[in-house]
Amino acid sequence: MRIGFLTSEYPHIKTGSSGGIGTSIKILAYSLNKIGYKSTVFVYGQEIDHEFLEGNIKIVQIRNIKFRGLSWYLTRKKIQNTINKYVSRGELDIVEAPDWTGITAFMKLNCPVVIKLHGSDTYFCRLDKRPVKFHNYFLEKQALKKADAYISVSVFAAEITNEVFNLSLPCEIIPNGISLPAAEGSFDNDLTDNNRKILYAGTLIRKKGVLDIPLIFNEVNKSCKSAELVIVGGDTPDIKTGSISTWKLMKSLFSEEAFKRVRYLGKIPNERMNEYYSTASVCVFPSYAEAFPVTWLEAMAIGRAVVASDIGWAHEIIEDGVSGILCNPSEHKKFAGHIIDILNDNKLKTSLGNSARSRVKENFSEEIIVEKTIDFYEKVAERRL
Repeated sequence: MRIGFLTSEYPHIKTGSSGGIGTSIKILAYSLNKIGYKSTVFVYGQEIDHEFLEGNIKIVQIRNIKFRGLSWYLTRKKIQNTINKYVSRGELDIVEAPDWTGITAFMKLNCPVVIKLHGSDTYFCRLDKRPVKFHNYFLEKQALKKADAYISVSVFAAEITNEVFNLSLPCEIIPNGISLPAAEGSFDNDLTDNNRKILYAGTLIRKKGVLDIPLIFNEVNKSCKSAELVIVGGDTPDIKTGSISTWKLMKSLFSEEAFKRVRYLGKIPNERMNEYYSTASVCVFPSYAEAFPVTWLEAMAIGRAVVASDIGWAHEIIEDGVSGILCNPSEHKKFAGHIIDILNDNKLKTSLGNSARSRVKENFSEEIIVEKTIDFYEKVAERRL
C-alpha cells in the first residue's frame, strides 16, 4: 500500500517550522517505511513547488496560489490535481489529511481520504472559549462530511469534534505514536537528588497554559530556591492581547526573585529535544487545549516525571499518580506543590518516570501505532473498491 499525507507542516529544513502534527506524520511515515510501505508527504503553504527524497520518504512541496478572495479555493484545486497525478501514476492508494482548516473541502480526490482529528480550528476555539471564524467552521465541516473514514488521536477529540459540528462521525481511535529511545535507562544519569531542573517544551501560546507557568514557578521558587525553570519553544503573538510576543507577557508575570532562575532557549530542533528532556528532573505541561500532544509522549519516553493539566485528553495519556501527575493548571499552588514533591523525593521522581516510560512503550510506541494504522487503512481501501 502507498500512503499519502497531506499537511501544512513537516519537520525538515526545506519545509519550514513544524509542530506536533508534522512530528507525528514523520514518525508514522518512517514507521510505515520500515515495514515496507511507501509514503509520500504533500506539504502545502510552501515557498516553491518542489519534490525531494528524505531517505525513502518522498516530500512534495506545494506553493499556495495567491489570488485575492480565491486563494483558498484555487490552492485546494492545485493540491487536488497534484495528488491525483500521483494516484494516476499508481504511486498513491490512500491519503490522510488533518481536520485543521478543512483542507480537503471541495477537493475531488481519486483515492480514499482519511481525515485524522488532531484538532480543528473549531475544536480549539471551543476549548479556548473563543468564537470561530465561520469560514473555517464551514470548510472544516465540509471536509469532514466528504471524507471516506476518520481517525481520532483521542476519544476526547472525537467527542468534542462531533459535538461542535453536530455530527456522528465513526472515528477509529489511534493515538499519536513515538519512537522510543534506543537504550532504555540511558537518560537516567541526571535523575539525582540535586537535580532541580523543571522543563517546559512547546510553543509559547496561550492555549498551552504558558501564562500560568510563571505563576506556578513563583510558587515553586518560594519553597525551593534552587529550582531552575528551562523553557524551550518558539515564541508567538498573543491573539487575546495583541502582543507580538507571548514570551514578553510571560516575563512580566515572574517575580523578580523567580525570574533569576529562568532560562528561555527559544525553538530547538526536534531531533535535539531528548538532550533537554534528559537533563530535566520534571517536565510540566499546563495546557488547556490539546488533542494528543506528542511532547508529553517524548518526555515520558525518556522516563521523566510529568506534571500536566487534567483536561479530557490527559487521562488517555497519563494514569494520574502512576505515570504522571494531573492537575488543573489554574490551581497554581496545587500544581506547584506537585512539582515540589517530585523535586524533593527522588523515589517518587524515579517511580513516575519509570511508569511513564512503560506506559509509552506498552501503548504508544511506533510499532503499536503503525500496526493499528495500516490495519485501518487496508479496511478503508477495501471498502472503496
